[in-house]
Amino acid sequence: MADKTTGADAVDVAIAQGLDLDGSPIPPTKLKLYQEVMALEGDRQRSGVTNTMRSRIVRIGAKHLSQAELNQRLLDAEFPPLKEKEIRFYYGG
Repeated sequence: MADKTTGADAVDVAIAQGLDLDGSPIPPTKLKLYQEVMALEGDRQRSGVTNTMRSRIVRIGAKHLSQAELNQRLLDAEFPPLKEKEIRFYYGG
């Protein structure tokens, strides 16, 4: 297993190796389900790179930034602002 447990690809590397970040094996049933769902996702038609970028920014940014800061940063980057359903889901508003 890789020594690094931080960064965007740490989880992907661990999954590919079948090991959790602590070095313990990931149960085969969990790996199988993950791989099946990721294969389905891999076959899905994409709506555009900027839509995917925005979705990732919102999903991950909500973990690290306040609602007001994330919303302002989206606007500053010329993305659409947070949607009401995103606010409810990520911020409980």
